[in-house]
Amino acid sequence: MINEMVVLVDQEDHQIGLMEKIEAHEKGLLHRAFSVFILNDDNDLLLQKRALNKYHSPGLWTNTCCSHPRDNESILNAGNRRLVEEMGFNTELKPFLSFVYKAKVDNGLTEHEFDHVLVGKYNKEPLINHEEVCDWKWIDLEKLYIDIINNSENYTVWFKIIFKRYYDKIKLNESNSK
Repeated sequence: MINEMVVLVDQEDHQIGLMEKIEAHEKGLLHRAFSVFILNDDNDLLLQKRALNKYHSPGLWTNTCCSHPRDNESILNAGNRRLVEEMGFNTELKPFLSFVYKAKVDNGLTEHEFDHVLVGKYNKEPLINHEEVCDWKWIDLEKLYIDIINNSENYTVWFKIIFKRYYDKIKLNESNSK
């Protein structure tokens, strides 16, 4: 993580600078990010449990992977890069939604991100990187929705926010297609 940079952006996702990742999180500055949601043919979502050595939110369940694109790296390329680095596979990703959120995490850090949610399909077991991930599971979206309500403390702060946006959009799409 030393000298890892994030892309600072404005509210319209226009780049306004670069900053060291930890400094941007300490200052709560808006930066570009992405969150990958991988589903299988049963429409179960692939979750990862963050490694216990992570500098924030260790041991919590979260989306398939998430991170920050590098300077001049597209969101889709960054999503695939991190999917391979964290979960050990590659698949086609598509943009699903994007929005800005701000949330405090542990260690005095703040996630303030212009987040691009990417979705993809995959049906095999991941080959996890144990430096990043300590466990994984497929979970039904309805069961996940209920578990987040009943066991909120088991999930990362950002995932709860992002999953709600994702879930609301797929439910809206379902009702509009009827």
